[in-house]
Amino acid sequence: MAEAERSRSVGRLRGIVQGNYESAVLLATGLVYLTVLLGVSTRAAGAGLACNANWPLCDGGLLNLFPATMPSAFEWIHRVIAMVAGFAILGSAALAYRDGAPRRVMGAIALGTVLLPVQVLLGRETVVSFVPAVLAAHYWTAMGIYGLFVGAAVGAHYDAFSFRHVRRALLGALAALPVVVVLGPPVVVQYSFWIQATQYAVLLPAFAALLFAAVVGWRRVPDAGFRALLAGGTALLPVVVYLMRQRIVHPPDSLFAAVHPIATLLLFAVVGAAAIRAYGMNEHAA
Repeated sequence: MAEAERSRSVGRLRGIVQGNYESAVLLATGLVYLTVLLGVSTRAAGAGLACNANWPLCDGGLLNLFPATMPSAFEWIHRVIAMVAGFAILGSAALAYRDGAPRRVMGAIALGTVLLPVQVLLGRETVVSFVPAVLAAHYWTAMGIYGLFVGAAVGAHYDAFSFRHVRRALLGALAALPVVVVLGPPVVVQYSFWIQATQYAVLLPAFAALLFAAVVGWRRVPDAGFRALLAGGTALLPVVVYLMRQRIVHPPDSLFAAVHPIATLLLFAVVGAAAIRAYGMNEHAA
């Protein structure tokens, strides 16, 4: 088992070096994950405005080699990783087109690539204008690109997955969700840098696990009820995240504060029901 996993890892690395789209999409997905995590952390640290409305450069001279402060260095690191992720997205799109990727995979990659320049412009506006609506658009566009590339990465490697992997993904998501909830309001009152960074380090893989289960499970299992649970769980997580973000900026007696726990409980119920149903199915029949 360990030898087989090692062989797959070597194969992925060789694929990146030789330039096949499957490996390139995995690399791009990992870089998008890192970009989103750094973006959330940058804002939580208050470093988003550290460059004094300068974009694309900052306050450290040539290539920002000498940042004036630690926050500006943090912001610059986020920009550099985002730039590398952008090139990885473009490269994966070119390789997917060259290699004749499946239509659904190509569609997800193409849509993520189309959103890339929009995200770059929104990133600029978050520095130059810092308008709440722009910040929200920047955040959700990033989450959209992440979701698209997770879906593309899963689709590109679909043949390597079985229903057993769907079960594990659902169980992993179910285990991660309580951590996400505990690290957010109302449990956490002081939504600090480390709490936000830790929460999103868990939240993003949980979202990926649900997307994985939805993509693979939908194609492996024709059961309509199970498919509905997979789709519902995947769709509910962004809703819960939206309500959580609104709860932070609105009063405790707002509608967001009332709806957020209901949506959270519904998310747990749907993902839990999907996991129970998955473990009750015959793996060979799925």
